[in-house]
Amino acid sequence: MKLVLNLLILTLITPMIFGAQIVLQNPKVNELAPTFSSMDSNGSVVKLSDFVGTPVILEWTNHDCPYVARHYEENNMQTAQKIARDKGFIWLSVISSTPGDQGHVSPKKANELSLTRNAYPTHVLLDESGDIGMMYGAKTTPHMYIIDAQGILRYKGAIDDIGSGMKFFKTSFADATNYINTQLDDVIQGNSLKVASTIAYGCSVKYNYD
Repeated sequence: MKLVLNLLILTLITPMIFGAQIVLQNPKVNELAPTFSSMDSNGSVVKLSDFVGTPVILEWTNHDCPYVARHYEENNMQTAQKIARDKGFIWLSVISSTPGDQGHVSPKKANELSLTRNAYPTHVLLDESGDIGMMYGAKTTPHMYIIDAQGILRYKGAIDDIGSGMKFFKTSFADATNYINTQLDDVIQGNSLKVASTIAYGCSVKYNYD
């Protein structure tokens, strides 16, 4: 009984200890997006401020996540990337997995993934510390954000309206409303978005909880 009680206490205390280290912010849509600087998979420093005047999409990703895997295996994410690129958007894929955890990759592996999956990110950002992820409140992979040319956060949330669980794996992407593809023109034209915020679904971002 004492062992059971100790385990129960540890279970209750541990999340509080870990949670104190992982503080997810909650940036508001229609306000300036948080600025950041990060190393990309080619060893270059990328700053959000580099893209002032150009709209940007942030995609939190983890290639080992089953949700991310399906989006890429069925070419759904690449299609969104190509549509965005053709409309003049910068696409930043962000990997916030901590070293040694699921989804963490070397720069070489990150580039191999882009190549073998025929992906179209402008840059792959290696956010090992999780600083950018926590700054944006990224909870899942995928978790999507759209920033307009003036640096205003216009959308945050899920890539589409399917949702998690078995429904995700049984629903065709063709039957889903893609919140990224369908709202790019409104972002470019400065129109209000019909859907500015949703609840992202997928695998949890693998932050460093130690």
